[in-house]
Amino acid sequence: MTLSISRIRAVLVAVLLGLAVSGCGYNKIPTLEEQAKAKWADVQNNYQRRADLIPNLVATVQGYAKQEKDVLTSVVEARAKATQVKIDASQLTDPAKLKQFQDAQNQLSGALGRLLAVSENYPDLKSNQNFLALQSQLEGTENRITVARRDYIEAVRAYNTELKTFPGLLWASTFFRANKPMAEFAASSNAQTPPQVKF
Repeated sequence: MTLSISRIRAVLVAVLLGLAVSGCGYNKIPTLEEQAKAKWADVQNNYQRRADLIPNLVATVQGYAKQEKDVLTSVVEARAKATQVKIDASQLTDPAKLKQFQDAQNQLSGALGRLLAVSENYPDLKSNQNFLALQSQLEGTENRITVARRDYIEAVRAYNTELKTFPGLLWASTFFRANKPMAEFAASSNAQTPPQVKF
């Protein structure tokens, strides 16, 4: 009889301990980390979508604006560079890697902006249905990138805050010592400069 009571006590203690651990935030750090990694995957997915649209856009413009080789070449080169710079979820704690990725994407954004500006000089191109469809898809993708980046920034903020505040700080300093704060996107250096409008 005493053996079964001790077993019951042990089971009860184990159940209570399990409930206490599950309710005290132990799972919050890994949960927030996985959410941030998932948001990063969304960011990468949208950048890949943009990279996939670019060859079709360049080919369409190329048919109309053959003399704009410099602009077309800069877009192709920027796309190649942007697709070569990869950062996986394990590198999200390295701000230098994230900055390198962000710089390559910003360079591609600038080249695309110049390409779309060139299209203004070609009325036939501007009315081409393929070009209009590609331009619309590209604009939609840019909006998706903005939303995905915002969601990633928020997920990283929640994760980094959990690592630095109580009770997450206790878990981070004991069981999750290997977890480091993740790097966030920063605005590009020219984001503070208002665009120049000429009439």
